[in-house]
Amino acid sequence: MTNIAFIGLGIMGAPMALNLQNAGFSVTGHNRTPRYDDLVAAGGAGADTAAAAVADADVIAIMVPDSADVAGVLRDETDGVFDHAKPGALIIDFSSIRPDVAQELAAEATERGFRMLDAPVSGGEPGAINALLSIMVGGDAADFAEAQPVFDAVGKTIVHVGPAGSGQTVKAANQLIVATNIQALSEAVVFLEAYGVDMPAAVQVLGGGLAGSAVLNQKAQKILDRDFAPGFRIDLHHKDMGIVTSAAREAGVSVPVGALIAQLMGAARAMGDGGLDHSGLFRTTQRLSGRED
Repeated sequence: MTNIAFIGLGIMGAPMALNLQNAGFSVTGHNRTPRYDDLVAAGGAGADTAAAAVADADVIAIMVPDSADVAGVLRDETDGVFDHAKPGALIIDFSSIRPDVAQELAAEATERGFRMLDAPVSGGEPGAINALLSIMVGGDAADFAEAQPVFDAVGKTIVHVGPAGSGQTVKAANQLIVATNIQALSEAVVFLEAYGVDMPAAVQVLGGGLAGSAVLNQKAQKILDRDFAPGFRIDLHHKDMGIVTSAAREAGVSVPVGALIAQLMGAARAMGDGGLDHSGLFRTTQRLSGRED
């Protein structure tokens, strides 16, 4: 049985850790705010510190918010993975962070005697709960092959996309597409509601044509219900759009729509909506149209 340490048991990490435990792995979780009841009930364990969680781990999974958080988990001198994990352990970072930071941390991991894959995910909370995540993986092909059973326990579409940092680059592109779709959907709903259209019927027919998308399927009803309980928070998508615009600038690539969406995400946060699901971007579109509920 493979021992897995799972660091970061938030909206995404908690169900992922639970799915790993239920798949037959031995999972020890650690979270800054202890939340281990479900994992323990399934036969897993909780650890008070990251150092304790990783001590006997063959695989170390990380799911935390941002680049600095991942770096802290790995480098912290008193509680970090690099100083407390077994040599040769495989580190899988499921977080969404900057591609250049992923490359830097992978190189440091190699120097410290570890192996590391960047494996950001897409699919939101439903994908995490139902083990249907899309996982884009950067790193060594042999390490990817070894990690396949871990990925299979939490995801459905799992693709090795290149060397270290490649997973994060593909995730940035994913977040650009998703955010653009959410904004287009938001504008369409505001437009349709202004004309008094039968909204469930409109969504049904749009979903059956070329306008159909996973975003429409998952987010349209949330928008119609004004239910913005977070599956993936605007705060995090704002961070991801910052990664998109920064990486595009470094590569000399123009992303004019991406830059606009990044500004709209920032506006949503500034208006107090950062804790909402990213479909809550609809509220910003409403405000800009002067059509708040």
